[in-house]
Amino acid sequence: MSSELIVDELTGRASAGSIAVTAEGGTVTTNLQQGLAKFWVHFNGTGTIATQDSFNQSALTDNGTGEYTSTFSNNMNNNSYSTQVTGAESGSEGISNQIGTLQRNGDYSTSQVESNGFHANSNADADNQRMMVNVLGDLA
Repeated sequence: MSSELIVDELTGRASAGSIAVTAEGGTVTTNLQQGLAKFWVHFNGTGTIATQDSFNQSALTDNGTGEYTSTFSNNMNNNSYSTQVTGAESGSEGISNQIGTLQRNGDYSTSQVESNGFHANSNADADNQRMMVNVLGDLA
């Protein structure tokens, strides 16, 4: 028998911002809010940069060759969040020669995250055709 639950908002009973979800094995729980991405973006980092799709992004800035800043619509609670960055550009062999990294000289901020496109073969900053940035942590 299947069920359907239709709601506009979920609020924890013991703590409004905390909902425990029973894991697949049924013996442990995970926190729903901690397991959700708080920001993500997929953008074209070459030429005139452009967001392909995003969540919680208010702006995207091109800071120069391979250097980008994504501004959050809703700030993070602190600057100790986790960030994952991936970049790709297919070479003539159909393999990716470029990667994305967290801004090497940038600061973590509660309002934005910086990322770099990087060419692995030349060991230099490079504009990547595809850049993907994810942020996990606590919203303010």
